[in-house]
Parts: sequence; structure tokens; C-alpha cells
Amino acid sequence: MEKEFLLEMKNIKKSFAGVNALKGVNFNVRKGEIHALMGENGAGKSTLIKILTGVYQADEGEIRMDGQQVHITDVQKAQKAGISTVYQEVNLCPNLSVAENIFIGRQPADRFGQISWSRMRKGAVAAMARLNMELDVDAHLEEYSVAVQQMVAIARAVDMEARVLVLDEPTSSLDANEVANLFDVIRKLQARGMGIIFISHFFEQVFELSDTITVLRNGHK
Repeated sequence: MEKEFLLEMKNIKKSFAGVNALKGVNFNVRKGEIHALMGENGAGKSTLIKILTGVYQADEGEIRMDGQQVHITDVQKAQKAGISTVYQEVNLCPNLSVAENIFIGRQPADRFGQISWSRMRKGAVAAMARLNMELDVDAHLEEYSVAVQQMVAIARAVDMEARVLVLDEPTSSLDANEVANLFDVIRKLQARGMGIIFISHFFEQVFELSDTITVLRNGHK
């Protein structure tokens, strides 16, 4: 029996200054699917993802999660709908600790309403352990490599109960061993039923990792 769609983007249209960036694109992701999104620069990939994550608003079309329409008007609403993104250049705060980055904007509080640093550290350790990683969560994020910073961003998304994870060119700055580790983590998330959108221009990696490939060209699927 075919899996139901976790995410559906239907007839997505977007124009900028009269130029059609997306011309009625349909894009679906199933539970536990790694779905690659490919295309040349300017094909519409970034525009589609920015609509999905609330950075842009579509001119026409709709987004559904589990068959229910969702109205994503900003990044917070995307996260509330279960959609998170990890970018090539990690969009976290390098001057804060790993624990602070995982819980930024949702810090646990004690009974006096103050930040509970012990609960935050414990939660951060648990979040990293879910990715089979051990590291000093009190250390500043900038002390770690790009590969580890990406894992922290993924751990944050998982801890926020993301159901669709967008990975935007995640391997561009990684060496072969780091790519292999990242792919191991992605497959673990896939096994838990998460939908993964993998944006990459590395053909070999796309064919190795992905279940499905969608190509955009000039705003068309």
C-alpha cells in the first residue's frame, strides 16, 4: 500500500517583479522518504523552500501536512507545523553554547521562572545522544567544526519534533568522513518516519541517498 503524503505543496506559483519564479509546482514528500530537490541556479529551488519555511508567501497554491492545509506565514509557523531547515551555513549563534543553541527561544524554566541551566544541559546532552553524538554542550558552538555545527542544528530540529527536515546543500563544506556520518544520521531520521528534503548539486550523493528526485527547471517541475 502506498504511503500517504506527509507534505504536499500543490500548484505553487510565485512571481517577483513580473518574473515567474514558480509556475504551478507540485511537490510531495512521504513519511520516511528522502526526497532530493535539484536544478540549476535560478530554477526555483530556493523559492520553493522559502515558501515552505515561511520566508516567502506563495501567490497561489496550498501546503498540506498530513492532508490538512497549513498557513505558513513565517518561520515560527513553519516550525510549529513541523518543518525545519538546516542550511549550508548553519543559521545558529556561534557565540552561544551548544545547549543554548539547541534551546534558543524555548529555554526550560525552573519554578521561579528563571532559566534552568541544569535542565537545558541535560536536554542538550539527550538531544545530541539521539544522533549518537557526545560533546561538551557548554562549549561555544564556534569551537566546533561545520560538520558538528550541522549536527547541532539537526539535533535542535529533532528536539523541536520536526517532521519534515530540509537540508540545503549540507555537504558542501564537509569531507568524505563527515558526509558519511551525516548520511548515517539522515538514514536514522528516515527510519523514524521523518521526511527529508535533500537539496544538493552532487549527483553521486543524491543517487546514493535519495528515494525520489524532483528536478526544477525555469520554475517548472
